[in-house]
Amino acid sequence: MSSSTAVKPLTSRGEVTRQRIIEAAAGLIFDQGITTTTLDQVREATRTSKSQLYHYFADKSDLVRAVIAFQTDRLLDSQRPQLDNLNSWENLRDWADRMVRLGQERNCRHGCPLGSLARQIVDHDETARLDIVRAFDRWERYLLDGFTLLQARGELTPGADPADITTAFMSAMQGGLLLSQARRDPKPFTLAMDAAVHYAESFRP
Repeated sequence: MSSSTAVKPLTSRGEVTRQRIIEAAAGLIFDQGITTTTLDQVREATRTSKSQLYHYFADKSDLVRAVIAFQTDRLLDSQRPQLDNLNSWENLRDWADRMVRLGQERNCRHGCPLGSLARQIVDHDETARLDIVRAFDRWERYLLDGFTLLQARGELTPGADPADITTAFMSAMQGGLLLSQARRDPKPFTLAMDAAVHYAESFRP
């Protein structure tokens, strides 16, 4: 059983309280980072007592893992319906263009919610690192399924590896976001996404 899962089923009210704590923690962590965010700040933001907080979460690490799950769901939901329909080159380009527009609207501040969490976690919390890996796996699955379908339809060369193309695509996206975040300039992210699409399209017959 995951440490972030309650031993006993929560009541409806308990679920609401737990979700409120997770959302508040996610906002604080997104704005100021994991290290700076304290459980006292989370309690203050949610007006919960220490006993309430520890009723739902064993410790800060447990809460961070819940935040990872929350941010993953929210990130994937924000990309629908495009993410569910990466079944053509046109739809792939439309999704990439939408990601670029969202980055430009935010001027790429804070970068990717998952990428930001990953940079703070991977060298310090092995359990949370594995949660991040699974989160990226969920995200990449949409791309992998799309490229696999294109290959099955003969729209991707037989020698191409959909998994490798997916990894390259995600790597370009995350690297571009990081540069844009640092420079407060959406251009690196825009160029990275365009390069990722062109790389994928280079395997078209």
